[in-house]
This record gives sequence, C-alpha cells and structure tokens, in this order.
Amino acid sequence: MNVLGFIDAFFSDGARWHGYDGIPTRVLEHLGYSLMALGVAAAIGLPIGLLTGHTGHGGNTLALIATAGRALPSFGLMVLLFVLLGLGLAPVMIPLVVLAVPPILVTTYEAVRSVDPAPVDAARGMGMRETGVLLRVELPVALPLILGGLRTAAVQIVSTATIAAYVSFGGVGRYIIDGLYQRDYEKVAGGAALVALLALATLAVFWAIARITVSPGVRRST
Repeated sequence: MNVLGFIDAFFSDGARWHGYDGIPTRVLEHLGYSLMALGVAAAIGLPIGLLTGHTGHGGNTLALIATAGRALPSFGLMVLLFVLLGLGLAPVMIPLVVLAVPPILVTTYEAVRSVDPAPVDAARGMGMRETGVLLRVELPVALPLILGGLRTAAVQIVSTATIAAYVSFGGVGRYIIDGLYQRDYEKVAGGAALVALLALATLAVFWAIARITVSPGVRRST
C-alpha cells in the first residue's frame, strides 16, 4: 500500500474519530500546546520588537538572539529539559517558545523600522506622544509584516509540537511516535498528514486575520 492508501485507511477508520486517542482529541491537544507557546512567544517578542523598532536601538542584539534561537535544536533542548526538570509542561513549552521568539522579534523590529519616516515626523510635529506615534502611526503600517512574523512562528510551532509526544504528552505527534513503535504505518502517515493539514490551516487563519485587521490602503501598498 502506498502513502496515500495509508492516509485514506487512517481517516476512513471510524475508530480513529472517538475516544482519548481519537483525531478530534489529539488535534485539540496539539492546538492547545501550539496556542500556548505562540501566546508566550508573542508576549515576549512583540513588545521588545515594537520598542526596539521604535527607538532604533538594539538591532544587532536582536540579530544575535535570533541567530542563537534558530541554532538551538528543539528536540535536543526538550530532551535535556526533560532530564533536568522531569515530566511536565515546561520541557515541551520552552523549546517551542525558543523556536518562535526569533521570527516574531526580528520581524517586528524590521517592520517598525521600515515605516516611512515622513508620517512619523508629522505625528511628532503635531505633538503626538511617542506611545501614540508607535501605536497609531507605526503599528498600523507595520502590521502586515508583523503578522508575517507571527504566521512564520505559528507554522513552526504547529510543525514542531509533534515532539511533545516524545515525553509522553498528547497531540498529533502521538500518532507518529506510537505508529513507529507499533509499526502501524497507517497511523504514522495519518499523523504526518494531520500535521501538514494543521500547518495549512494556520496559514489560512493568518490570511483571514490579515484581511480583517490590515487597512485596505496598507494592504494595497504592501
């Protein structure tokens, strides 16, 4: 049987859609880990990226942080944290957050720095405070690129969250790990297909968010 046959057999099996190991349960677990990691990474990366982009300071430091974050192997870091901290959420969340912070941080910084200085100077000339300049002038123009950084981070998290299964957590990665152990290739192929579908769904969600939140004028200019 080829890969498409394995995938078809996986999704056609009615038993896959029920119970603690059913597709809906595993997908919800996967999304839960992914959303939690993205939320923490955004809470770290967005404020720092906005502030440094607005002031123009710290660009070299951000580049070093991004390089270091991308160089760390997520799986190796997770195993090390599992050995040090034991079973828990931290060994899963920390590698995912470390993976997601660099694209959010660097893209946000570059997005704010790329805003045309003319309207920024005009806002300051009208007496607008720096907070207002950032939130009302720079942020709306930089939003498409910022969402691009969040989208990249989200896809990386969704794709990498399968490693949670290595330390006995759930999610879609459970099918891949258990399937390899059991030599159940239908389960392995189905789990891989679910990861790909979740990544595509993530892209679609961010496309919809951009259509809703980015003003038409900014969208046309980018």
